[in-house]
Amino acid sequence: MFRGSIVALVTPMAESGEVDYAAFESLLDWHAEQGTDGVVVLGTTGESPTITTAESDELLRRAVRRLGGRLPVIAGTGTNSTATTVERTRRACEHGVDGVLIVTPYYNKPGQEGLVQHFSAAADASSVPVILYNVPSRTACDLLPPAVERLSEHPRIVGVKEATGLLTRVREILERCGDDFLIFSGDDASCRELMLAGAQGVISVTANAAPRLMHELCDAALEGDASGALLVDQRLELLHRDLFVEANPIPVKWSVARLGLIPPGIRLPLTPLETRHHAVVLAAMKHAEII
Repeated sequence: MFRGSIVALVTPMAESGEVDYAAFESLLDWHAEQGTDGVVVLGTTGESPTITTAESDELLRRAVRRLGGRLPVIAGTGTNSTATTVERTRRACEHGVDGVLIVTPYYNKPGQEGLVQHFSAAADASSVPVILYNVPSRTACDLLPPAVERLSEHPRIVGVKEATGLLTRVREILERCGDDFLIFSGDDASCRELMLAGAQGVISVTANAAPRLMHELCDAALEGDASGALLVDQRLELLHRDLFVEANPIPVKWSVARLGLIPPGIRLPLTPLETRHHAVVLAAMKHAEII
C-alpha cells in the first residue's frame, strides 16, 4: 500500500493564516494527476503544531473524501505527549485514513524504553498501519535500530520514516527487521541512495513542488535503475538543498505558492520566506525545470 513518492503535504493558508480548504482539495487533485504515490496530511511540513483539532478533523475528512481511494492518505498524529498522540491517532482512524505517521516525542528527550512504550501505546490505539518517524535533527531524540526492531513486532507498526540520511542505519534496520518492514527516507537529498539500498520510498518535502519528478526518481530507484535515478536526481538536487534554506516548510510553501497552487499564508511562529532567499529558491525551481 505504501511505496514510492509520498508527499509530506503543505497546508494551504490565506495571508491571514486561515486554512484554505478549496486550495487544499485542488492540491490533492494535482498530486493525484502528477503521479504522487501517497499523501501525508498534518505532518510537520503541514504545520501540524499550529493546526487546531477542528481544522485537523476537516482536513482529514476532505482528504479521504477527495482522494477516494486514488491515493493512500496518511495522517500525521505524533506529538510529544503520549496521551495526545493516542487521541489524535484514534480520531484520524475514525476519519478513514489509510495509515498514521507518528514522530518521536520532541523536546522531552525520552530514552529508548520510553520511545518503545510511547509508540506501542499509539499503535494499540490505531486501527490502521503505523509508520514511525525518526528525525533527530529536529526532535533531539533518536529512535535507534534495537528499539525499531522491538516495535516492528507490533502487528500494526509496519515501517519507519528514517530522516538521518544514513545508509548504515537503513542497512541495520533491514537486517534487524527483515524485508517486510518498510523503510522510507525522510531526507530528500539522500533518498535515491536509501532506496537503492533497500528503502521502499520517500516521504518528501521536494514532492510538494516537483511531484512528477519525485515519482520518476522513485520509480527508477525502486526498479534498481541507478543511472536513471541519478539523472532525475540531478535535476532535483538544488531543490533538495534550497528548500531548506530556511526552516521547513517556509521555503517549500513559497515555492508552491510561486507555482500558483496555494496562497502565500503561513502561521506564526513561522514567517514568510525572507526576500533575500527568493532568488535562491527560484533558481532551484528553474534548475529542476518546473517553472
